[in-house]
Amino acid sequence: MATKSKIEWTEQTWNPVTGCTKVSPGCKNCYAEGMAHRLQAMGTPGYEKGFDKITLLPERLNQPVKRKQPTLYFVNSMSDLFHERVPDSFIDEIFLVIADTPHHSYQILTKRAERMHAYFMNRSVPDNAWLGVSVEDKNYGKPRIPYLQDIKAKTRFLSIEPLLEDVGRIRLKGIHWVIVGGESGPRARPMDERWAIKLRDQCTAAGVDFFFKQWGAWGADGIKRSKRVNGRVLDGKTWDEIPMINLA
Repeated sequence: MATKSKIEWTEQTWNPVTGCTKVSPGCKNCYAEGMAHRLQAMGTPGYEKGFDKITLLPERLNQPVKRKQPTLYFVNSMSDLFHERVPDSFIDEIFLVIADTPHHSYQILTKRAERMHAYFMNRSVPDNAWLGVSVEDKNYGKPRIPYLQDIKAKTRFLSIEPLLEDVGRIRLKGIHWVIVGGESGPRARPMDERWAIKLRDQCTAAGVDFFFKQWGAWGADGIKRSKRVNGRVLDGKTWDEIPMINLA
């Protein structure tokens, strides 16, 4: 079944695909990789091949159809829907489920923005599908944004997590939501509070919803801790804005 999520900005995860490979610095300490190894050791179905092997799970396609309560789903929290090893035909099946369950909303996040853009060149995006790209730095992350902005989608978002450097000015035209967060885990890289505040200020000026997810292993004081610094307090305030588009 789909899993209730501990991710602060969603409700449930739906993983009809598992497994991924690393493409940029944001992938270095991938939480999904560590989780996949644990699930593999536990013998959990869908993780028998480990993390670096893409596994298609058609038996999971019907999971959202069975759920009648309107739900916000994060699609493929344990993979990347637009990974080059996921065939278009299987992505088609996933979006058919999305289109057939308009009472739900679906968040699709990718680091493979070029392929997502190419996929939608001749396809329409269901109104209840939120499309997003990861933006961890200037070199790898920011170039993904124009690909997203060029797709005709009702809801577009950026996940700027882990925020690895000051990414400077971001063109927010056509972007409805920005998530920002630091990195968790024993090898977490620090996030400077000023980087996050600059992004918050840009979102506020542009009228874009802003969600501060977490500090990660490092706090605003620049001290690393053994456990994640929970909470969404940035600059003295909790930032938990989320688009109400499509939500029942």
